[in-house]
Amino acid sequence: MVVLNQPGTGPAPARTAGSAPVIGISAHSGPIHVAVFDITATFAASQFVDGVAAAGGRPVLLPPLPGIESVVRRLDGLLLLPGPDVDPALYAADRHPSSRGINPDRDLAELALLEAALNAGTPVLGICRGAQLLNVLRGGTLHQHLPELVGHDRHLPAGNGYGDEPIVLDPSSRLGQLLGVDELTVPCHHHQGIDKVGFGIEPSAWAADGVIEAIEVAGQDFAVGVQWHAERGGASKELFSAFVDVCRLNGRF
Repeated sequence: MVVLNQPGTGPAPARTAGSAPVIGISAHSGPIHVAVFDITATFAASQFVDGVAAAGGRPVLLPPLPGIESVVRRLDGLLLLPGPDVDPALYAADRHPSSRGINPDRDLAELALLEAALNAGTPVLGICRGAQLLNVLRGGTLHQHLPELVGHDRHLPAGNGYGDEPIVLDPSSRLGQLLGVDELTVPCHHHQGIDKVGFGIEPSAWAADGVIEAIEVAGQDFAVGVQWHAERGGASKELFSAFVDVCRLNGRF
């Protein structure tokens, strides 16, 4: 694993036949406790790093720094991770009392990464928060607390657990074609969700209560966001392999 701490300059490095596609992973920066020290660190959960590596990709951590989007031209794919709630100010809404962990610096850095990747045609996979950011980037909005909308908390079980949510997929969508199924049970842990879809955003999977569980960007080879936690295993983990395969083709390896 490589950590890019500074935006790259100069020409992008040449790839060689058989090279693993380089996948940028949006990292979190915050306080952690290591041994006897309280420090600030840039990190990503190992499930995502391991998932990319196991699928044949080379994971690279991208810290939430101003200008980090300039490294996109050196990447073959971009993975946006779960995390804190997106700042509702980005879609002109007041903050809901249940909002938590809002980090404007991370929001802006990841939105810049997303925009650069879409402009370059770089494959993008957004997981949970990553899917929500993809919608917000395109002018969409979010439901800030789903239990108030759907009347239950199956999308966000108590504590740190995951709910098993049956979903249906559009078989004609990029996601449906890659996974080869039109029904799937997925692990969910989200209290927010997509409300108004943004420009060029196409829903491609839904829960039984109507909550949008996956979106795609029209006109892009691969720009997919899923609300569920594909890193948790099961059939949905095939998404990692499908994504890395697309990134490999993008890099012409």
